[in-house]
Amino acid sequence: MKKLGILNSHISKILSDLGHTDKVVIADAGLPIPADVPKIDLALKRGVPSFLEVIDALLEDMVVEKVILAEELKEHNAQVHEGIQHYLSGKEVTYINHEGFKVLCQKAKVVIRTGEVTPYANCILEAGVFF
Repeated sequence: MKKLGILNSHISKILSDLGHTDKVVIADAGLPIPADVPKIDLALKRGVPSFLEVIDALLEDMVVEKVILAEELKEHNAQVHEGIQHYLSGKEVTYINHEGFKVLCQKAKVVIRTGEVTPYANCILEAGVFF
């Protein structure tokens, strides 16, 4: 049994297989997921696990150099936007409109669905390297 890091075997495998610039989507419960992109569904019930809980766990195990957020997050979900700021230090952050965000999800290695039920609580994490 793993002692540290993410215990979810599906997420652990995905993170181990990532290469530089590969993309992982962390999604709220309502984000449409492209049919050809694998989904890891963590949603247990409304709000569990939260978007920020999943971000926190992923960033402990994943080297991230870029984060992509929907522009609408700033206006329509200030609480999550403020919460994610803590995790963005030292990372390139890009904002795009939500429709463009959904198109970019088609290039993801995986979508990890949370139980988050607030608007636009989604992000794309782009893998970096530790060397």
